[in-house]
Amino acid sequence: MSLYRRRASLAGCLQSRRGVAATELALVLPLFAMLVMASIEACSMVFLNHSLSIASYEAVRVAINFDSTNKEVQDRFDLLVNARNVKKATLAISAPNVATVPRGTQISLTATAPCDANALLPPWFFGGRTLSVTTTMVKE
Repeated sequence: MSLYRRRASLAGCLQSRRGVAATELALVLPLFAMLVMASIEACSMVFLNHSLSIASYEAVRVAINFDSTNKEVQDRFDLLVNARNVKKATLAISAPNVATVPRGTQISLTATAPCDANALLPPWFFGGRTLSVTTTMVKE
């Protein structure tokens, strides 16, 4: 009889452990899923910031050339932004006409893009924010 009781108590113990595991999963899984989604969104915003930096840098490299125009600067920026699938990006040039800027003068370009339009997941942590990158170089 004692052998039967021992087996019955072991079976009850296993059922109890399964219940504890299910409870732990119910508590931890939402937190883990939220952490994974936040990591994905953060990486997406780092990529967006890096894309704006690259596009701004390449556009200002065009702007500092002695014979460049604002259209060439904007075209270079648009080419790089489109290649990286950045949506609704804008470029602001400090000089109204880069062709007339004298040598030795700084030219600044500011690239901006909304986080909402470029998020992989629905806007959550970065919702309603705009990333902005400014690059400055001296006209050659």
